[in-house]
Amino acid sequence: MLSQTAEYALRAIVALAAGPPGAKTAQEIAVESRVPLDYLSKVLNSLARAEIVAGRRGRGGGFQAARLPGTLTVLEVVNAVDPIQRIRTCPLGLKQHGENLCPLHRKLDDAMLGVEQAFGATTIESLIGKSFCEGSVCDATA
Repeated sequence: MLSQTAEYALRAIVALAAGPPGAKTAQEIAVESRVPLDYLSKVLNSLARAEIVAGRRGRGGGFQAARLPGTLTVLEVVNAVDPIQRIRTCPLGLKQHGENLCPLHRKLDDAMLGVEQAFGATTIESLIGKSFCEGSVCDATA
């Protein structure tokens, strides 16, 4: 359902939000979130462009969350790296459908709307449980 990029972005932001305040290097985030460092750099750049993380160069630099985890939603993180695609017109290009979706595509779009609403109602803070703070982000799902 989610792209690998969106999954990695969520892991990275949870790793940043779950840890102590302050900047973390990309290497530290990669280890905690189990995201390949090269891929993580791309993800962090996208999150920085969306002002979800802030990066600082030099000694003591690194990345940190730019927003409080209670004010940042899963939807915002996902849309920063790989926006959810809604179905607006007939994907088959059938002229008779135009903007009126057939029952199949209407159902699929309704499902995407449900995902969008669920992600929009879920803060990053709600994803951070005690187990996240006791080790790697992915240890909680193991």
